[in-house]
Parts: sequence; C-alpha cells; structure tokens
Amino acid sequence: MAQLVRKPLFNPQGDVEIVSRRMVGGNPTHLNDFNNMKYAWVSPWYRQAMNNFWIPEEINRATDKKQYPLLDAAERRAYDKILSFLIFLDSIQTANLPNIGQYITANEVNLCLCIQTYQEAIHSQSYSYMLDSICEPNERDSILFQWKDDEHLLRRNTFIGDIYNDFQEEKSMRNFLRVIMGNYILEGVYFYSGFMFFYNLARNNRMTGSAQQIRYINRDEATHLWLFRNIIQELQNEEPDLINSEVKEMFREMLKEGCEQEIAWGQYAIGEDIQGLTGQMVEDYIRYLGNLRATNIGLEPIYEGHTEEPDTMKWVSQYSNANMIKTDFFEARSTAYAKSSALVDDL
Repeated sequence: MAQLVRKPLFNPQGDVEIVSRRMVGGNPTHLNDFNNMKYAWVSPWYRQAMNNFWIPEEINRATDKKQYPLLDAAERRAYDKILSFLIFLDSIQTANLPNIGQYITANEVNLCLCIQTYQEAIHSQSYSYMLDSICEPNERDSILFQWKDDEHLLRRNTFIGDIYNDFQEEKSMRNFLRVIMGNYILEGVYFYSGFMFFYNLARNNRMTGSAQQIRYINRDEATHLWLFRNIIQELQNEEPDLINSEVKEMFREMLKEGCEQEIAWGQYAIGEDIQGLTGQMVEDYIRYLGNLRATNIGLEPIYEGHTEEPDTMKWVSQYSNANMIKTDFFEARSTAYAKSSALVDDL
C-alpha cells in the first residue's frame, strides 16, 4: 500500500500542471486557483455549498419551546438521545476534517473541506440553539453529555471515534482510507438516521422548528456525503491498486458495522412507542441506506434485497428536501441553487 506523506505548506517546487494534480501523494503549490481545477465536480459543489449559507437564529423556535415539555415520554427521551448523538457527530467532524486535509494534495478539494468544517461548526451551534430554546441550563448539560453516560450511545460514538483516533496515532494509508470511509458512513448513515426522527415529529405537528433546522443541516450533509463519495471515487481512479478487493471488503465490513449499530440504536432510542415509527420501519430504512451507500462507491450491496426506498419511509426524503430544492448529488448534477433565506417553512 502506498505511503501516506503529509504535504508541505510552503512548496515553491510544487507542480502547477493540472494533469499532475492528485487526491493524495501529489506535489501541490497550495495556490488557490479557481480557474484551473482538475476535478469537474468541485466547482458546482463549491457553488452549492456557498449558496447553502444559513444561521440558526433564522429559525423560529417559539412553538418548540412550548411543545417540548408536552411531548410523550418516549418522544422526549428519543429527542434528547438523538440530539445528544448529533451534537457529538458534528463536534468530532469539526475537529477531524483538518487532519484529513493535511494529506489531501488536491487544493480545490481542500477548499471543499474548509467549507465543510465551517458548516459542521454551524451545525454544532444549531444544536446548542435547539437546546437553549427548549430547556433550562441544568437540563441542557444533561442532554449535551448523554453520550458519555449512555452505554448504547457511547458504543456508537466509539466506533467512529476509534477510527478517527487511529488515524491520529498512525498516519498510515490504511488508516487514511478508514477515516475517509468513516466520514462517508457518518455523513450517509448516522446523520440520515438521526434526521428521520425529527421529520417524524414534524409530520405529527410536533417540534416543527426543530425539523426545519434539521432540514437545513440535512441539506449541508448531503453535499458532505457527495464530497466524500467523490474523494473515494477519485482515489479509485487515480490509484486502482490502492482500493483493491481487500480494501473494498474492509469498506463493506465498516459500512455493515455502522448500519448494524444504527439499527440497534433505533430499536433502543425509538423503540415501539413513537407515533408513526416502528423498529421494523427503522431497520428497513437503515438497510436501504446501507445498500445505497455501498453501491454508490462501487461496492456490492450489504443486505439482500432492500434496494428500493421502503414505501413506509418515503416521507423521509420528502421532508428532507428543503422547500423542494431539486439537487441530485449522487448523479453529480445540481438543478437548483437557493440561499436558505429564500426558503419557506412549509412543514
């Protein structure tokens, strides 16, 4: 497996030819040249991400503040636990993305990672805004740090956290590939599963402010998912011997582990007492997501069947589509750009 080398920051001898640019192992100058990009998908990605700008305070949370104490016990428990998990995910993403950028030698891709890092910080602020708007400071802290005390939640965080820490401790190519795949799983399975719960509340006319905020976050995370899918694909194109059958099997095992943990978490956090959701619905949806994420990076499906979005869960994609913005990230084709200030809360 190729050696992973940290790139220098100041590099007068760096390559200036586009044809010499590589995702990893290149010789970059670090000049931000927006007119000469090797990867055609970067420019529309960058434009989409910039147009997605929003701030948490744009969203009215007054109704949520009134409704939160009135939630059923099962709904409030799930709300707190899933929010605690999402807070952890965005926090660790904000901290880890610069570590990945140190080894990405395609400067235009590093620009994308910089925007993603900023957006993850906005998401963290959003979750704090959600907490501040619904509960008192003492309750806030108990939700914020549930991931440290709940063994189920800690187990899920440990799966991703250990992958990221392994890369911190040993900057090998294998650990780099694992951390890239870990990001893909986090963005494409963990986040989407968490968002589902808030959309279900909204379709029952509860906590609609939370759901609208999640929609903005979801829109950002869709671009992040697309970014890491493309990073994996470019690595496959540039280093066909790097992502070999052994690495692909490692990716599949990681993805399956992430899905299985997500299914178990759904059964624990959501259970059978949430109006509009059942354990079977959650399991079917996660298996569908797992297969979708696998095939979108050239892997064999994880689960037999589950190739179509379950009929019982089609409402998820409808809610996640923020004011019907038509963006097909997995076909690398964007058909509409819109600033979040132009969106209307139509939940």
